[in-house]
Amino acid sequence: QVQLAESGGGLVQPGGSLRLSCAASGSIFSFNVMGWHRQAPGKQRELVASMATSGSSDYADSVKGRFTITSDNARNTVYLQMNSLKPEDTAVYYCNYRGGTMSLWGQGTQVTVSS
Repeated sequence: QVQLAESGGGLVQPGGSLRLSCAASGSIFSFNVMGWHRQAPGKQRELVASMATSGSSDYADSVKGRFTITSDNARNTVYLQMNSLKPEDTAVYYCNYRGGTMSLWGQGTQVTVSS
């Protein structure tokens, strides 16, 4: 089994920054992909950013240049640094782990960008 522990999120003004973290524990596959998706009210869940243990990363076009995903493979943790936040970034952010045939979601953390 794999467990995910998310932290971060909250309320921030437009232009501000937040950092999310997600730590995986348990039976971790040596090769895996971890990342963040988000879901705003009335919208589908979408990929924000992901990173493989190989180091390759992927970003949604809407966050390129503003968000950065990094990882600490020794701690099976990924971080999402979110800068220059906009009101349209408001959503519930979900950590996702994919390893082997498993895809696991975190419980989600709310990010609200508002003045």
